[in-house]
Amino acid sequence: MKSYPISIVIPVYKNYTMFYKYLRANKKYFDGCEVIVVNDYPKENITRPVKKIYPESRVFNNKKNLGFAGNVNRGIAKSKRNYVFLMNSDVVLKNYSFIKALDLFKKNSRLFAVGFAQKEKGGKIVGANRGYFKNGFVHHSGKKLKQTGNNLWAEGGASMFRKNLLKKLGLFDPLFNPFYWEDIDLSYRAWKAGYKVMFAPGIVVEHHHESTIGKYFDKSKIIKTAFRNQLLFHWKNLTDRDLLNSHLIRLPLHFFAPGFFDALLLLPRVLTARKAVVKLFKKKDKEILK
Repeated sequence: MKSYPISIVIPVYKNYTMFYKYLRANKKYFDGCEVIVVNDYPKENITRPVKKIYPESRVFNNKKNLGFAGNVNRGIAKSKRNYVFLMNSDVVLKNYSFIKALDLFKKNSRLFAVGFAQKEKGGKIVGANRGYFKNGFVHHSGKKLKQTGNNLWAEGGASMFRKNLLKKLGLFDPLFNPFYWEDIDLSYRAWKAGYKVMFAPGIVVEHHHESTIGKYFDKSKIIKTAFRNQLLFHWKNLTDRDLLNSHLIRLPLHFFAPGFFDALLLLPRVLTARKAVVKLFKKKDKEILK
């Protein structure tokens, strides 16, 4: 059997019936790869059922909840191969096309990550992303790419990363726990450090977005966390003075938005993180947010 330099890291949080179902469907495509399952619900040990479905897997059960970033980071730390395929527990592989990402990495030593095309319910394809600055904030939206091209960020649920650069850039930042913006933050750091993130439309997976978040977190919590983390992203990453000033000038308009004061409480941690990432920056915000 051929061996690939790929570690497939699957973060899991509850929703085990769905995960086991998809694990059974996906295992036929795992040949030649290392498979790591990291369980972020301390009250449940899933080693036995996972091993029953896929005996070759390596399973780690967290003793405390680490959130998405911390959980994924633990899986990356346990991985032994050169490339990490992050695959959410709600992702279904359709074929072996994810192996093609290796060819892109071989062609470009500055390539940090490759995002995959994700087929949602109804057939919509997502995964190609753009960012732009407007009214004091960084906004993002999807875009259509028929050929492999630049991507603002590689989505944490269905992308492949060069592991040595993951470590160099500091992995996913637990500042953004429990979820949202951590993958944007990581890819943005990669761009600013002079690396590239790409989208490969020819690599297709099926992804049922938010099947776990939407089930275990109420809507108000999700909205509050999303805005809090959007603020944290700005305070940590914006270095172009005019963009940062524009953001700060408009900030008072959002004082009473859900998540604003939660973000303020994290400001000391943000400023510490900012000092670390500024050292990596080679590219200006305006060059990335086109």
